[in-house]
Amino acid sequence: MTFKPDAVAAKQTAADWREAIRLVGGLYEREGIATSEYAEAMINGVTEFGPYMVLMPGLAMPHAKSAAGVKRAGTAVVTLSTPVEFGSPANDPVDVLVSFAAGDKKGHMEMIKSLANVLSDGDLIDRVRAAETDEELAAIFTDLADD
Repeated sequence: MTFKPDAVAAKQTAADWREAIRLVGGLYEREGIATSEYAEAMINGVTEFGPYMVLMPGLAMPHAKSAAGVKRAGTAVVTLSTPVEFGSPANDPVDVLVSFAAGDKKGHMEMIKSLANVLSDGDLIDRVRAAETDEELAAIFTDLADD
């Protein structure tokens, strides 16, 4: 299983789900993956369609259409020191965000498949939650890529 995020941020603080998504968006901006428009598109997706991005207890996969400010394909992982509510009765609160920005529809589907493999590994998600620093969080995925 290979998944190496372009950017990670461990134990971040967010007042609410919007701010949590903006943390992801900030990583995309910093890495040249997307503009701030992409973060707003991810937020609008939750506002318009509800918390469909919250896939399992404690974990959300924020994403939006590639036309919304994506410069190149990329992924990001953010963990929160205090979980936030997205409005998903079954899966709130969320403390792990695994996100992707795809350059096109084909890339969008490929990233979903790749992330589905990662997200199905409960031990991996536990290790992600336990990482205290950005370096520890990045190392989890480096180890995966080396396996």
